[in-house]
Amino acid sequence: MSLRAIGRFVRITACLAASAAWFASASAAAETAPRLMANPVSYFEIPVADMARAVRFYEAVFEIDLERQQIDGYDMALFPFAPGAQGASGALAKGDVYVPAKTGPILYFGVADIDAVLARAAANGGKILYPKKDVGAFGSVAEFEDSEGNRIALHTPK
Repeated sequence: MSLRAIGRFVRITACLAASAAWFASASAAAETAPRLMANPVSYFEIPVADMARAVRFYEAVFEIDLERQQIDGYDMALFPFAPGAQGASGALAKGDVYVPAKTGPILYFGVADIDAVLARAAANGGKILYPKKDVGAFGSVAEFEDSEGNRIALHTPK
């Protein structure tokens, strides 16, 4: 594993450890104070069947570079991560415990231009499941099926 890969793994581990510590302190505090949980998601994994295909798809759709890693015996492709930045980061993940599906939780990616992202998704083999819709004060949302069969959502604030 390269130094860069080790650094990336350490950052993800630190993020997960910080989340665990926060949840532990929040649990103790919850006994004496009302529960407040702002932005509780710290990391996500998107199951894939074909890592090379999924990496090509996500890099093209979101115009980003993913970093391939082997973590705990699983093939991963890590999304960009910036410590202290708003939002969560995550990875594409391939292995026996990762099964792509349109059912279950839906991840929302914050984007500047939903129409452009939907166009890139369709051009790269994705399917539009829910066209762009204005949701009032919350902005706009849409959903597509990725190259692996997962339901992925998009959000642009007002």
